[in-house]
Amino acid sequence: MAKRTVVLGLLGTTLDQRSLGPRRWDRWRPTVDLCRHEDLLVSRLELLHATDSEPLAKVVEDDVRQVSPETEVRRSIVEFDDPWDFEEVYAKLFDFVRAYRFRAAKEDYLVHISTGTHVAQICWFLLIEAHHIPGRLLQTSPSTSKSHDLGKARIIDLDLSKYDQISSRYRAEQQQDLAYLKAGIATRNPAFNSLIEQIEQVVVRSRAPLLLTGPTGAGKTQLSRRIYELKHKRGLVAGSFVELNCATLRGDQAMSMLFGHSKGAYTGATTDRAGLLRAADGGVLFLDEIAELGLDEQAMLLRALEDKRFLPLGSDREVSSDFQLIAGTNRDLRREVHEGRFRNDLLARLNVWTFVLPGLSERPEDIEPNLDYELTRFEARTGTRLAWSREARASFLRFATSPDAYWTGNFRDFSAAVERMATLATGGRIDGAVVAAEVERLRTTWAVPTRSESHDDILRTLVGAEVFASLDRFDRVQLADVVAVCRSAKSLSAAGRELFAMSRQARASTNDADRLRKYLARFGIKSVDLFP
Repeated sequence: MAKRTVVLGLLGTTLDQRSLGPRRWDRWRPTVDLCRHEDLLVSRLELLHATDSEPLAKVVEDDVRQVSPETEVRRSIVEFDDPWDFEEVYAKLFDFVRAYRFRAAKEDYLVHISTGTHVAQICWFLLIEAHHIPGRLLQTSPSTSKSHDLGKARIIDLDLSKYDQISSRYRAEQQQDLAYLKAGIATRNPAFNSLIEQIEQVVVRSRAPLLLTGPTGAGKTQLSRRIYELKHKRGLVAGSFVELNCATLRGDQAMSMLFGHSKGAYTGATTDRAGLLRAADGGVLFLDEIAELGLDEQAMLLRALEDKRFLPLGSDREVSSDFQLIAGTNRDLRREVHEGRFRNDLLARLNVWTFVLPGLSERPEDIEPNLDYELTRFEARTGTRLAWSREARASFLRFATSPDAYWTGNFRDFSAAVERMATLATGGRIDGAVVAAEVERLRTTWAVPTRSESHDDILRTLVGAEVFASLDRFDRVQLADVVAVCRSAKSLSAAGRELFAMSRQARASTNDADRLRKYLARFGIKSVDLFP
C-alpha cells in the first residue's frame, strides 16, 4: 500500500494573500497551487497560521478543497510575536513538531518552504536536518511565462550524496582544508590523516577550546597557527592570532602578560597594559605549555573562558574578551591534576576537544614527504636550488625511518638536520658524504651519556646547583645510579623493573613506574627530564 503524502507549511501572508478577490485564480498562490500538481497528490495539508490570519486561511482551505477534493486541510494556530526573531520562530516550530504525531511508516512528509519569512525557512531546514521532522523539503515557484500556470514543485532531499555536484564541491573544499592544515604535505600515516580530518571538522563547526598534546616538537604551534588561518579564511574569526609560551612567565609577569594590569599594580607598572587575552578578542589565543601556568592564573583563565570577563591585575573594573583558546602541552594534565599542579575544573573546560599529536618516530611513512617539504622551504628561504644523489637520498631515508633514529626533538630535530645538509651541499647537490656526516651528528646528539661521564655534572644539571649542594654524599651516589639506569632505559616502567628487580618479587602487586616517579620527585626530577 502506497504511503500518503502530508505537507506541512506556513500560510503565506503575502503570496497567499492573492487568494482574496475574484482574480485570485489568475495568480500564482503557493499553498493552493502545490495541491494542483498531477504528479504530487497531497493527502493532507497541515496549514500553520496566526489568529489574525484566520479569514485568509479559511479562503485558502476552501480553494484547496475545490482544486483537490482528496486533500484534507488541517489548520493550526502558531503565533509569532516577531516572525524575524530566529530564537522565537525556531522554538515555536519546534514545539509544534514535538507535539505532532508523525507516522513515518505510513506517511511521507514534505515541508513547504516557499511561504513564511526567511527565518522560518531556515528553521524548517534545521528541524529536518536534525531529524526532528522525518521528511524532506518542498520548494514551489511561479511560472516564468506571462500566462498563469502551476509553476514548479521540487522535492529537496538533504542527503547530499544524491547531489553529485554539491557533494563533489563539498569534498573538494574539505580536501583543501585538510591540505591547508597539513601545510600542503601529502602525509601518508593513516592515524595522523584521520586525526587531521577530525580536527578539520571541529575547526569549522566549534568555538570550544582545543587541547593539543604530544611530545615537544610534534608541531603543536604550527598546527595552531594553521587552525587560526583556516578559521579566518572561512570568516569564522575576525580577530588576531595571539601566541604565548607559558613557560616563559613567572609571578606578576604572568598575570600582567595574560590579563593586563593597571598603572601602579606592582613595582615597575608605570602604565596600563591591555594583556594578551584582550588582544585576542574576536580571534584565537594559543597558550603553549599551559601546564606551566600557576594555579592563580589558571583560576582567572577559567573564569575568562566561561564568562568572557576578567579583572586586570590591580584593577577593580572588569574587562571582556571573547576568544577561542587553543592550549598546548607535552605533559599529562591528568597526572598534573593528581599531583596538585593543575586545576581539575580548568582541565574539564579544556578537555572538550583533545587531540594527541604523534611524534615523528611514530609516523615513519611521513618522513619522505616532510623531507621534500623542508627542502622546498629551504629553497624558498635562500633562493637556491637543491638536488640529491639517488644513493644519498635513499641512505638518509633508511636511517631516518629506522629504529636507530630517535627524533627526540621530533620536527625540530628533523628540520635542523635537513637545513644542515642543504647548507653543506656542495654545488647544490646533497651527496653521500653530507648524509653520512649528518647521520653521525644525529647519532652523537641522541647518544645516552656513559657512566664515565661525571655523575655530579649530570645531577647538578637535573636538580640545580642549590639542591645538589644540599644532598648528602649517600643520596648523591644512590640518585646518580638511579639516573644512570633511567637514561639507559626506554621508559619509566623499564627503568623501574631494573631498579626494583629484587624487591618486586616479594610484593603481590607492583607499580615500579609510580615507585620510581615518587623517588625522583623527592629531588624535583620529573620523568619527562629523563624520558623525553
